[in-house]
Amino acid sequence: MKFIFLAAAMGVAAGAAFAQEQTDNRVGANTDWSVFEESDPKECFAVSAPTEQVNTRDGNVVTVNRGETRLFVFYRPGEGVQGQVTFTGGYPFAGGSTVTLSIGGTEYQMFTEDEWAWPATPADDARIVTAMKAGASAVLTGVSGRGTTTRDSFSLLGFTASVDDAAARCAS
Repeated sequence: MKFIFLAAAMGVAAGAAFAQEQTDNRVGANTDWSVFEESDPKECFAVSAPTEQVNTRDGNVVTVNRGETRLFVFYRPGEGVQGQVTFTGGYPFAGGSTVTLSIGGTEYQMFTEDEWAWPATPADDARIVTAMKAGASAVLTGVSGRGTTTRDSFSLLGFTASVDDAAARCAS
């Protein structure tokens, strides 16, 4: 549980940094993924925006206002974080809900807090990163606090090069 709350706090801070410095700290781009590097504290991450978003309520497609939606993989050598998968849906998730991440027919559950979702353990992160390296797309499905089901599709073109670059930049 401690890992989950720590991950959420870090994800919020990193997301804010990303929003403020979208181009200032970008050090690489590989097809649909970009690499960012921060220096204080040392942090590197690969990130992508969705290629498709579908929002439904009661089975009907609806238009909703959402903030930035991003899928990240973080490296923080000072904290021992190596390949932490984090997703921000651009809205507060329903309390106690999970986000389902589907890659190549395999599903993974991600826990939520406010607008963020992440796997339960570093071992889960590692399994997901391995699957993302082998996959072509990732689909994240969640439910907002207002009951809207969201389905965000991410291309994995350039993922392996970007995540390997981020890992190398933050190798401890």
